[in-house]
Amino acid sequence: MIDIQLYKQSIDATSVEDSVYDDTCGGIVSFVGTVRNITKGKKVLRLEFEAYESMALKEMRKIALSATTKWPIKKLAIHHRTGSVPIGDIAVLISVSSQHRSDAFEACRFCIDTLKTTVPIWKKEIFEDGETWVSAHP
Repeated sequence: MIDIQLYKQSIDATSVEDSVYDDTCGGIVSFVGTVRNITKGKKVLRLEFEAYESMALKEMRKIALSATTKWPIKKLAIHHRTGSVPIGDIAVLISVSSQHRSDAFEACRFCIDTLKTTVPIWKKEIFEDGETWVSAHP
């Protein structure tokens, strides 16, 4: 089972992790990326994410499928926010279940690392005194 989503509302971590639960799996690993309130000593007010949605979903699915061919994954979810995301909220959540924890850890790390470099989602940091685009990729 692969669950890929982009959406403007808050991500419910418990719900996503519950969705990858499976009795045959001994490990569920999640990466939860939250919005922090400081970057390079500057106070962050919020983040804004823009995505080329159809391509982002396609690339996220490609990442998930690649992970399932590299590791024996039972279920995998990749959820990412778009729009304005306040301090403390979840911007991205990846959750992976596998029979063994090492496979779940490796697959989860692969997914977030690949997502950050290949998926057309752009992040803008909003500060008290201005804004800046971060990590412009694809």
